[in-house]
Amino acid sequence: MTDLIETVIARGDLAHLALFLWAMAATGGFLLVLRELAAAVRRFDDFIRELSRFNRRASGKPIEDCD
Repeated sequence: MTDLIETVIARGDLAHLALFLWAMAATGGFLLVLRELAAAVRRFDDFIRELSRFNRRASGKPIEDCD
């Protein structure tokens, strides 16, 4: 990686290096947000499943696992 940076700097192409670093940071941020969104969806799904079990229990219907 150091050789690549030195080659880019030697050619005077700092704008491309800056653009590459920005793109890598943006991609990393996007992946972090995507991972958190997936975790939130799983938590919401667990909440809905438990709410459904509660409603079945409260209505007197038999409780069966609907996984």
